Amino acid sequence: MFTGPRVSACTLSPKSALHTRVVRGDFLDCYCVSSTASPRTAAEIITAFPGWAQALVRLRALVTAPFGLSQDGPNAADKLGPFPVESETGTELIAGFNDKHLDFRVSVRSEDGVVSLATWVHPHNVGGRIYLAAIMPFHILIARDALARVARAPVSPPHAA
Repeated sequence: MFTGPRVSACTLSPKSALHTRVVRGDFLDCYCVSSTASPRTAAEIITAFPGWAQALVRLRALVTAPFGLSQDGPNAADKLGPFPVESETGTELIAGFNDKHLDFRVSVRSEDGVVSLATWVHPHNVGGRIYLAAIMPFHILIARDALARVARAPVSPPHAA
């Protein structure tokens, strides 16, 4: 019997800045797990993909290269993996970028002992919708695994001032 961290689908916090982006036809999902990790710490764990997920990212790069899709994201002073950090507060970090086929952002929130990982996608065209449908099973596996890794990670206590 599996006794690992319980990752569950949840509703994105109404306080999330991601809500301002969502319009009809967009994709939005959210998963949660018990953890007191900060948004930055959780996002660092989330983007430290395990080997199997790295292999999927490499496969994605091979398949999408002929279509001119971004492989490493745009240049930015603050990046987590390929994702530029767009905003960061004490409770939420938002990262992502706009590409030819779709715009996407991820929100990593930490509040009240729960870390959530939400993904918002705004497809630009039929190619974006096909891409989203094709990666969805992998997205779910990667998101759930990422939050399980967040829950298992040791969390350092806040530094005393």
